[in-house]
Amino acid sequence: MPPLGPIRRNDLIRYFREFGFDGPYSGGRHQFMVKGDVTVRLPNPHQGDISRDFLARILRQASIARDEWEKL
Repeated sequence: MPPLGPIRRNDLIRYFREFGFDGPYSGGRHQFMVKGDVTVRLPNPHQGDISRDFLARILRQASIARDEWEKL
């Protein structure tokens, strides 16, 4: 797993699947992924990478610690 830094949306989805999340599923304005009671909304596809700060917020929503992310 790369260190906490900019990441492509497709890579984020792949890593979340490795953590046991299902999806992405279509939602209202954003797709989301689910693992048990935890639901994480995904950013919409766009040209650039997901920034480090935004990735940190997504990981917090998913209850994934930074060291877990970097170890996977």
